[in-house]
Amino acid sequence: MKKLNNMILKLQVIKDTRGQDLIEYALMAGFVAVAAGAIVPGVAESIRQIFNKVSSVMGEAATQG
Repeated sequence: MKKLNNMILKLQVIKDTRGQDLIEYALMAGFVAVAAGAIVPGVAESIRQIFNKVSSVMGEAATQG
């Protein structure tokens, strides 16, 4: 019975797509930021700082488990 419950849980996780939209929006925001940095050079440093901050926060979160 426990094996069946584990399999059902795995199937539910696989078909769960709620986080997919969030990832797509984050990718689009990243592409827009990169394009803005390429078009308006004065904005490039601010964008670089934001990406560095996001990267460091994500790295810390990954190490915490």
